[in-house]
Amino acid sequence: MTQDRIRRLGISRSRPAQVTSQRENVSFSSAFILLGFSEHPWLEIPLFGVVLVSYIITLVGNSSIILLSLVEPRLQTPMYFFLDNLSVLDLCVSCAIVPQLLANLWGPEKTITAWGCITQAYLFHWTGCTECALLAVMALDRYTAICRPLQYMLIMRPRVCMQLAATTWLSGLANSLLQATLALQLPRCGHHTLDHFFCEVPVLIKLACGDTTVNNLSLALGAVPFALLAPVCVIISYTFITRAVLKLPSATGRYKALSTCSSHLAVVVMYFGPAIYMYLQPPASSTQAKFMSFFYCVVTPLLNPLIYTLRNKDVKAAWKRVLWSRVE
Repeated sequence: MTQDRIRRLGISRSRPAQVTSQRENVSFSSAFILLGFSEHPWLEIPLFGVVLVSYIITLVGNSSIILLSLVEPRLQTPMYFFLDNLSVLDLCVSCAIVPQLLANLWGPEKTITAWGCITQAYLFHWTGCTECALLAVMALDRYTAICRPLQYMLIMRPRVCMQLAATTWLSGLANSLLQATLALQLPRCGHHTLDHFFCEVPVLIKLACGDTTVNNLSLALGAVPFALLAPVCVIISYTFITRAVLKLPSATGRYKALSTCSSHLAVVVMYFGPAIYMYLQPPASSTQAKFMSFFYCVVTPLLNPLIYTLRNKDVKAAWKRVLWSRVE
């Protein structure tokens, strides 16, 4: 990177050499530089407009689903309880990543404070792991509803739902605390320029100037329950669901059973599909990796409420009832 480009991104080279040498071994800087999409300057303003509109729709869409399930008794079921948790996750990741992304896309400086970087690292890893586990729990919920309909309300009683949701959040938090803490403790020898648009644990590991074998091993082992076991759980659940649906005598019954799973299945494919693709064929460049992360930080939280609103008759009917009651 040339000195002119570094200067444009907010790095000063005018500090005395002795100060620089004193800070070479500091593990954590007071601020970080996020290169983001600066290699494509012409793309930043169009991206700013797309991200801003997506952010507004994400906030409105996910907040409305949470509020709708609180005021509409017919949506106070296990399925919509887990959907509320999914909406909270989408709001958390959006509010942690998108405001800083908008600021960096709009202004000439691409900096983020140390505490902002720490917050992003912990929150993104936490919400990502929790969402993997939550999607698996939602698949189990759909399996119980279709394959064990008579025992559904007994099995998925409120206490069990609370315990399952708490397990997903706490497991994600535990893995986040471990991985992010290990990454933040690595020596960086004065390096504080991240080739990304937000602080992510793997990117922080790449910034280190020491041995990262333990971090990479911990990251791989920590991903097993969320990136491997969770998709396997989803696949097994939908295998049993498919077998049960095919045994139904009427086409109407089969359609009704599948329609209750269509929204969740669409979200599962949208979430795990790109992740599996990245695992089988890692991005050839940092730009591809950034756009993949962009998909998870901006596009996924935007599409989740749209999928559950546009493809779900219960949600659309609840919206109509709420709107008509306000009109009357």
